[in-house]
Amino acid sequence: MAFGKTSSVGAPATISPLSGAALTKREQQLLSQHASGSLSFPAASPAILTGLVAVIMVTWIATARLMGGMDAGPGTPLGGVGWFVGSWVIRMAAMRLPAERRFARVFAQLSRETAGPLSSTSRQTGLFLGGYVVIWTGYGLVAYGVDWALRRYASHVLAWEAYGPVLAGAVIAAAGAYQLLPLKQAGLRHWVSPLRFFMHRWQAGLGGARRMGMEHGLRCVGCCGGLRLILFALGLMSLWWLSLRALGMVAEKVPPWGPHLARPLGVGLFVLGLGVAVEPSPVPFLTAPAAQLRHHP
Repeated sequence: MAFGKTSSVGAPATISPLSGAALTKREQQLLSQHASGSLSFPAASPAILTGLVAVIMVTWIATARLMGGMDAGPGTPLGGVGWFVGSWVIRMAAMRLPAERRFARVFAQLSRETAGPLSSTSRQTGLFLGGYVVIWTGYGLVAYGVDWALRRYASHVLAWEAYGPVLAGAVIAAAGAYQLLPLKQAGLRHWVSPLRFFMHRWQAGLGGARRMGMEHGLRCVGCCGGLRLILFALGLMSLWWLSLRALGMVAEKVPPWGPHLARPLGVGLFVLGLGVAVEPSPVPFLTAPAAQLRHHP
C-alpha cells in the first residue's frame, strides 16, 4: 500500500502506485483528516510503548556502563570493528530511539490498519526500526573506515600535540555550519509530519516496513550526520558529550518550535569549534588526550 491523493471516505478506492492495492475506507479517511488538519492518532498500544521505553532505558544503562571511565578525549581509539559496531548500535539506540517515538507511533497505527493482529503490527514496527538501525550502522562503519585510514596514514597529523585541536575544532565548526544550510532545514521538515512521509512512501508487508525504515534512516543521516561527527571530535566515549548531543537532537525534532533550534545550535557549535581549535583547555568536560595518557600509562 502507498498513499495517493486525498479522497473522501465515500469515494471509490484509490489505487496504490507502489503495490497496486486499493486504499481502504479507513485509509481514505486518514488522508481526508490529514488534509483538513483534524487528524489525531490514538495512544500507541501498551505493548509497543512499553517495549520502546524498555529498550531506551536498557540502552542508556548499557551505554553508561560501557563508557564509564573510557573517555580518552578527542581521538579515542575505536577498538576492533566487532566491538565498535556493538557499542555503536547501543549508543545509537540510546540517542535515536527517543526521537523516533513519534514515527514509531504513527507507523504502528497505520500498519495496524493493514496488518491486523497486534503481533503483525509489532513485527512490522520492529522491522521499520531495524531498517533505520541498519542505515545508521552503515554510517558508523564508514566513519570507522575513515578513522582507520587516518590513523594508519596520518597519525602524526592527528596527534593532539600537533594539529589535533585544529582538526577537532574544524569538525565541530563544520557541523555547526551544516546546521545553517537549507539541506538541514529540509531534513528537519521530514520530522514535522511522520504521516506525510508514510503517505507518499508506504510499502506493504514486512519487507516494505524494512525498506521504509531504511529510507527514513537515510533521511535522518542527511539531517543529523553532521552532529554525529561531533562525538569523534570531542571523544566517542564521553558520556557527557553523548548526552548533550542526544538532548539537542531530540529537542530540534519536537514540533513546532524544535526546528527553530537548529540555527542557534549551529552558531553555538561553530563558536565551540573555534574555541577548541584556538585554546581547548577551557572547554568544560573536554578530556585532553595527553592528560589521559598520564593517568593510564
